[in-house]
Amino acid sequence: MAEPPVPILMYHAVATDPNAATRVLSVSPEAFARQMEIVAESGLTPVRTADLAARWRDGRPLPERPVLITFDDGYEGVHRHAQPVLAKHGFTATVFVSTGWIRGAYDTGGGLDTMLDWDQVRELAAADVEIGGHTHTHPQLDQLDDSALRHELIHSREIVTDELGIAPASLAYPYGYSSRRVREAVRETGYGQALAVNNGLARRSQGPYALTRLTVRRTTTAEEFERLVQGRAIARDFARDRALTKGYALVRRARQVRRKVSRSRV
Repeated sequence: MAEPPVPILMYHAVATDPNAATRVLSVSPEAFARQMEIVAESGLTPVRTADLAARWRDGRPLPERPVLITFDDGYEGVHRHAQPVLAKHGFTATVFVSTGWIRGAYDTGGGLDTMLDWDQVRELAAADVEIGGHTHTHPQLDQLDDSALRHELIHSREIVTDELGIAPASLAYPYGYSSRRVREAVRETGYGQALAVNNGLARRSQGPYALTRLTVRRTTTAEEFERLVQGRAIARDFARDRALTKGYALVRRARQVRRKVSRSRV
């Protein structure tokens, strides 16, 4: 029997009144609460990113009907609004933090809305939430040269380790962008697994450094969300996203080629 794929949900901000920069990829606290009710009613079992990858790597069985709940960037609403709902249901999750956006000593000022501070990150970790890496300044990693790429990965990992006392095991690519070179650097930096986007279900065959996620946004209805976690009609629901992604990928590859040509001429 084929091993069933796993839905990995990708959230960003959870906010009542998000700003323009985060609105599309935010969800309201009420919508998030209803979505977690659907997860519970559906008999799904939330697991952490590191646990999923470790079980797939070792060949150990997963819980029946697993699902991953992930949050990118590190918005304050994850602590204020999402964590109480997760705790109510006894759910775990993974929060991927861009260390230069977290309020505190390393803040680069680049956060798109109100961000977590390190005390809140520690409180999330103490509540059985996995804290993963999301680089330092949230760049498009495949557009960086080798030196800048390694700095983004290593510096952010060192900060999380210093703040929490444990190195992050999982990473999410900013914007979902990676390449073979990026994935190799992520592995060499010490991460055991990494998440992309691609709006599909995750499968062991994707490998630990290119696991697919499903975007949850402000316009996602309860009916659409239920289809996501059940793995139904995903190709239809994300048809427009995939067309746009393919088109932009062509543009980005052209930019990379021009950049390589320019460097070779220097």
